[in-house]
Amino acid sequence: MSEVLLSRGGQRYVADLSNPLSIAMPLDFDGVQPNHFGAPRAHAQPLAAAGFVGDVRTGGSVNCERLSIVPHCNGTHTECVGHVTTDRIAVHEVLRGGLSIARLVSVRATPIGASGEPADPDATPGEPVITAAALGAALAALPGESEALIVRTLPNDASKLGRRYEGAAPAPYLTPDAAALLVAANVRHLVVDLPSLDRAADGGRLVAHRLFWGLPPGARRAHDATRRDATVTELAWIAPTVHDGWYMLDLQLPAFMSDAAPSRPILYPVRPHD
Repeated sequence: MSEVLLSRGGQRYVADLSNPLSIAMPLDFDGVQPNHFGAPRAHAQPLAAAGFVGDVRTGGSVNCERLSIVPHCNGTHTECVGHVTTDRIAVHEVLRGGLSIARLVSVRATPIGASGEPADPDATPGEPVITAAALGAALAALPGESEALIVRTLPNDASKLGRRYEGAAPAPYLTPDAAALLVAANVRHLVVDLPSLDRAADGGRLVAHRLFWGLPPGARRAHDATRRDATVTELAWIAPTVHDGWYMLDLQLPAFMSDAAPSRPILYPVRPHD
């Protein structure tokens, strides 16, 4: 068994690296896949050039496909502050790799009228939001500090693997207070199963994103961000078999020169060390 010993708050823990738990959505280019913001489906097509076809099923010598994908909309992806700045910041430059201490919590959305927290000014009564109160209660159940946080929204079922998020507010989103709470808790890497931290139609404000990256309203330069090293991972799939608790998080992604890239968050369970 491959194990790593770590400490947190004076307590020692062991992470079992032989038991990885992926919380990425498997992206089926020919089948069921999630979709956000009306983007084209992710698509795969055999390469065809000068008599060559990249499909063994049709006589080709090898399989060689051209992939078309919108990382922000077609599945699990990780993004950086370059998502909202004029500076072209690549996510793989921000996220250099390694393991992070993480907490996984489950929260239930609250109708906006009952939340008691300010939300998007265009919100309509009854829209579900993730509140600071809900996140605070979930974090209090796992006291301590972690640089990464994984948030599973309830109810949680496999329909998320192929859900089409359409309309102005197709899924819960974070209130500004919720985003501010994450900053106060010093969460640097946030993983959610939502299509976006913000309301889909929010007039371009992206308040939760900006708060999380420490970017003032209206600022468009990366050097104005006080949390430029923070990352957001959206459209994760946190199966019901993955329990709330403490983990080590390995955020895996390709070296794309882009503000976002498809990603594979891997969790390793941890246990107290005697």
